[in-house]
Amino acid sequence: MPRKSSRSLWTAKLSGKPIPEPKARPASPGTQDILARREAFNGVVLGIDPSLRGTGLALVVFKPGEPAKILDSMTVKNKASLSFAACLGEIARQVTSMLDKAPVASVALEQTIYVQNFQTAQILGAARGAAITPAAMRGLPVFEYAPKRIKQAATGNGRASKEQVAAMVKAMLGLPEPLPLDEADAAATAICHAANWRAET
Repeated sequence: MPRKSSRSLWTAKLSGKPIPEPKARPASPGTQDILARREAFNGVVLGIDPSLRGTGLALVVFKPGEPAKILDSMTVKNKASLSFAACLGEIARQVTSMLDKAPVASVALEQTIYVQNFQTAQILGAARGAAITPAAMRGLPVFEYAPKRIKQAATGNGRASKEQVAAMVKAMLGLPEPLPLDEADAAATAICHAANWRAET
């Protein structure tokens, strides 16, 4: 059987279509039970790529048997003249606005990467907090994924460039043009969540 591309495999996964299983050693009974309960994600995910000056947001809807679709996306562009506190307020406002646009089932965002500069880490942490707070106040589940895992989900390559991620997100969501990079990263985060989600038992 010819090897399927990463794109076709992930598209099938997200739409709930059956995926040919590769030959592997027999799974333990516990793993068999888990695999048997896997279901395609059904609902809206708000993906977030947090940053103080350019937070990417993307609302993506997933329905079993159908291609994933983007409902809305935006980049929260905070000007350099805007104060730190005002930037955090704007991030929270825009996340709230996105949450009002659709019945969001889950919020997914990129985990903080290792940064050597303490001040940079503080700023990024504050931006993440501003983005998470509106979701937490509504009792929505928030999930975090490592950057490498997000790239792997979107492109099949954990070291893919932002441009490669944007190109694959464009193809997977059937967009006429690539999203701006921060929005593409947010959409990729939503895709990563849908691909890794497991139904609770």
